[in-house]
Amino acid sequence: MTARETLSAARRSLGLRWVIVVAILAIAAAWIAGRVAEQRVVAALHLQVESDARLRAALLNGELARFRLLPLTLADDRDVIAAIGGDMAARRALDIKLEALSRVTGAPVIYVIGPDGVTLSASNWRSPQSFVGADYRFRAYFRDALAHGEASQYALGTVSGHPGLYLSRRIANRGVIVVKLDFDRIERVWAGAGGITLVRNPLGIVLVTSRPDWRFAATRPLAARDEAQFRGEARVRATALAPLPVVPRDGEERFVGLGATFLARAAVTAQPGWQLLLLEPIDAAVTSARRAASVSAALATIALAALAWAWRQRVTLSRRRTEELERAVARQTADLRREMDERAESEARAAELREALRQANRLAALGQITASVAHETAQPVAAIRTYAASGATLLDRGALAEARENFVKIGGLAERIGAVTAQLRGFARRQTGEVRPVDIAEVIDGALLILRQQLRGVALDLPMLDPRLAVIGGKVRLEQVLVILMQNAVEAIAASDTRRIGLSLTSDASHVRLVVADTGPGVSPEIAARLFTPFVTSRPQGLGLGLVIAHDIMVELGGTLRLLPGEGGARFEIGMRRA
Repeated sequence: MTARETLSAARRSLGLRWVIVVAILAIAAAWIAGRVAEQRVVAALHLQVESDARLRAALLNGELARFRLLPLTLADDRDVIAAIGGDMAARRALDIKLEALSRVTGAPVIYVIGPDGVTLSASNWRSPQSFVGADYRFRAYFRDALAHGEASQYALGTVSGHPGLYLSRRIANRGVIVVKLDFDRIERVWAGAGGITLVRNPLGIVLVTSRPDWRFAATRPLAARDEAQFRGEARVRATALAPLPVVPRDGEERFVGLGATFLARAAVTAQPGWQLLLLEPIDAAVTSARRAASVSAALATIALAALAWAWRQRVTLSRRRTEELERAVARQTADLRREMDERAESEARAAELREALRQANRLAALGQITASVAHETAQPVAAIRTYAASGATLLDRGALAEARENFVKIGGLAERIGAVTAQLRGFARRQTGEVRPVDIAEVIDGALLILRQQLRGVALDLPMLDPRLAVIGGKVRLEQVLVILMQNAVEAIAASDTRRIGLSLTSDASHVRLVVADTGPGVSPEIAARLFTPFVTSRPQGLGLGLVIAHDIMVELGGTLRLLPGEGGARFEIGMRRA
C-alpha cells in the first residue's frame, strides 16, 4: 500500500469516527431537549387546566345561585298559598303563572306539591306529561323539604326521563314548591371549551358532564349499600354506575384510558358535596413539544458539527455541503415557526373562550342583586303589615289620632322601600348614592321603628344619645346595616333563656362606633372565618346575604363592620366617620 493510499484510508477512518461522534451528540441533545420541553409544557398545562377548572366551576355556581332564588321567592307567594287551600280556579291561575315563570327563567318545570304528596299545580299543566295529580311522596326532596324546610336531589325525571337537580322548599307547613334545574346549556358550553368536564357527588358518581355517555359512571368503587340507595333515589337505569373509562394515576393528578393521558384538576362548587373535575388530554401537546425541541436540538448539533467540519476541511466542496445543510435547517425552522404560529392561534382561541366564561360568571351576579331586593324590603313590608292591622283596629275603636299616627308610619316605611330599591338600581349603575351628615339618633330610632314588632319580649339596653352627634353616611343605608344586625340578634336569642340586645355608643374626634351585642350562642370559629362571604350562614332558613350587604354598605360609606372577639353572644361593631 502506497503512502497516498494509507493517508486516504486514515482520512476515511477519521471521517467515520467524526460522523459517529456527531450522531451520538445529536441523539443526546435531542433526548435532553425533549425532556426539558415536556416538563415545561406540563407545567404550563397545569396552570391552564387549574384556571379553566375554576372558570367552569364559576359558571356552574352562577346557574345554581340563580335558580335557588325561585323556590325561596315562590314559597311566600300569595297565589301559591291560595292554590294549596283553594279551589280549581285558584290552582288553574297558578298553573298559568308557573307556566310563564318557567319560560322566563328557563326552568324545565316548576310545580307545587300538597302535604299529601300529590301535585296540585305545575308549569307543564298543558302537556300530556303534566305533573298535576302525580304522587311524589317517594321523592327524597319532598320528604326532606317537609322535614327540614328545604332540600335538593339530583335524579332522573319519572315522566321525562331527563336528569336534573330538584330544588324544593316548604310552603308554610302546607306543601312544597319544587323547581327542576337541568344542565344541558352548561354541558354544551363545557363541550365546546375542550377537554372533558364532569361533576361528581360525594360517592364519586358523575352527575353533570360534557360527555353524556359518562353520566352516572362511578369514579371509584361503590359500597353495595351506597349503590342500592342511589339507584332507589335517582331512579337510574340498570346499566348505570359502571366504572369510568379512565382511571386515576398519581393520586388524581392524571387519568389514563381510552388510549390517552389526561391532566386533571378539581374545583369546589356551590352545591354541597359536588366537585368539578376537568380532564385535559396532554399527549398531543407533549408529543408536539418534544418533537419540536428534539428536532431543533438535533439540527442545531448537526449544524454545529457540519460547520466545524466545513471549517476543518476549508475546501469548496465542504462549503457547498454546509450551504445545503443550512438550507435544510432553514426549512425545518420555517416548519417549526409555522407550528408555533398555529399553537399561538389555538391559545388565543382558548383565551377568548375563557373570557366568555368569565362574562357568564359576572352575569350570574344578577341573581344576588335580586336576593338583595327581597332581603332589604322584607322587614319594612312586615312592619307595614303590622301597622296596617293595628290601624284598622284603632279605626274600629274610634281612636282616630292613634290610627292616623299608624298610617303616617306606614307612609314613612313605604318611602324607605322606595329608597332601598332606588339604591339598588344605583348599585346596578355603579353609583354610590348621596353621602351627608346624619344624626345617629335618627338612625337608631328608624331601625327600632322597623323592628318594633319583632322586638316585643326582648329587653333592650339603649345608650344615652347626644342629639348633636352626627356621622357621615346615608340615613337609609345606615338603618339597613343596623336593621340587619338587630334582626340577626333577634333570631340568635330566640331560643335563649335571657333575651337581651344591647346597643353601646363610643366616639372620639374623628370616629363614632356603635356596638350591637346579644345574649345568643355567638358565632362559631368556622363561620366567623367566612362571615362576610355570600351564602355563608349558621341559620337553616338564612340566605347568608345580610352581613355581606351590610359590610358592602359600610365600605361604600367609608366605614367598617367587624365581629368583635369575646365569649358569650355575638358583638358587631359599626365604625363611622364623625361629621
